[in-house]
Amino acid sequence: MEIARAAAGLFVRHGLRATRAEDIAQAAGIAPRTFYRYCATKEEAVAPLYAAGAQRWVEAVRAAPADAGVLPALEQGVCHTLTPGVGVSASSWEWVRTLLRLAEATPSLRRVWAEVCQASERLLGEVLAERVTRAGTPGTSGATGVSRGGDNVAAPGEAPGITPGLRFAAAVASSAVRAALEAWAAGDGPVEGPDGPAELALRNLAALRDFPWGP
Repeated sequence: MEIARAAAGLFVRHGLRATRAEDIAQAAGIAPRTFYRYCATKEEAVAPLYAAGAQRWVEAVRAAPADAGVLPALEQGVCHTLTPGVGVSASSWEWVRTLLRLAEATPSLRRVWAEVCQASERLLGEVLAERVTRAGTPGTSGATGVSRGGDNVAAPGEAPGITPGLRFAAAVASSAVRAALEAWAAGDGPVEGPDGPAELALRNLAALRDFPWGP
């Protein structure tokens, strides 16, 4: 993570084009040879920072109360991760904005961001499968907003299956949050308030209230 922080700091201060891999290595206090042992390109150096944010959101969804429906769990994850001072310190959000803008403007960095989002989406699918499995009686649909089918219920000790429906649900939820982050980063609005990333993400998720979140 030290390499990632060093790379992000240089990208934010000097821009991606003006930053060399050797500069990142020097800022991180390592030899260039060591840098290339961990990162094939300078863009890959910030992947752990992108991934850390995505991981926090997915883990916050997993930590939501077991009896919460999928949508409330997703909303709780958003509030925990995208509220300044809770998931990321308020002072770090301008770094987040700059890194997302760089990803939008630079194809090589956009690929890194897309790969992290894709990995996060797969992990979210696993978390949703766990939530559906824990939800209760197979073949019923509860007021929690999770429809449950016997094909998705795992035996004790067995990993829950990720059905096509859950894959789609994870993709929809991930896209809703990613679009909110990218929309916020593209503007100059504050990190808090109605146009902040948390409120934008909650608004996107609210538009999916009738989405069939089950398997």
